[in-house]
Amino acid sequence: MISTVRVVGRGRAGSAIAARLAERGLTVSAGREALADADLVLLAVPDGAIAEVAQQVPIGPWLAHVSGATSLQALEPHVRRFSVHPLQTLTQERGSEQLDGAWGAVTAETEEGRATARWLADMLGLHPFDVADADKPLYHAGAVMASNFLVTLYRASARLLEESHAPPEALVPLMTRTIENGFALTGPIARGDWSTVEAHLHALEERAPDLMPLYRALAEATRP
Repeated sequence: MISTVRVVGRGRAGSAIAARLAERGLTVSAGREALADADLVLLAVPDGAIAEVAQQVPIGPWLAHVSGATSLQALEPHVRRFSVHPLQTLTQERGSEQLDGAWGAVTAETEEGRATARWLADMLGLHPFDVADADKPLYHAGAVMASNFLVTLYRASARLLEESHAPPEALVPLMTRTIENGFALTGPIARGDWSTVEAHLHALEERAPDLMPLYRALAEATRP
């Protein structure tokens, strides 16, 4: 279907994607210039730059972006367009293997666009699923809560362990096992042990008052 790909952007997503497509035998060029020298031009640039870069790409090839929240309207005036969002956290310290087994959100406006997007997801090693353009902000909010806020939770929790003179790295096996156990809820809220929750709040009020709103909001959201 497609033999040549131009990846615009050399950040975390662009680097991993370019490496994976090259592994799959495609002819891949990568850089910051928005050239139309390939069957597919893939924008792996910050969300706020997508519309500007899209207008620099000559009409002709397929044009796609890898943003989870950005509408396809950002790719105007192109009509041969779609998006594939790898639902995975990526780092430049690792390579294309970090895409293995991840899921990918596919958004397209035509059957041909959807087929091309699913082809790209398959080439990247992703499990594709459809997300309507209008649903992308809501979908991406869920992704951010699962990934970015996990970092927030770890940092807040680690701070409390450090304040208690306990090693924060001890939290990692606990968090990992929670995932492995299918997110089964345990602990005082699951038991209805509200006296323990009040003890937590009392300790936070004395030692880390700025974390009380976070704890209260999470406790309320966790309440059965």
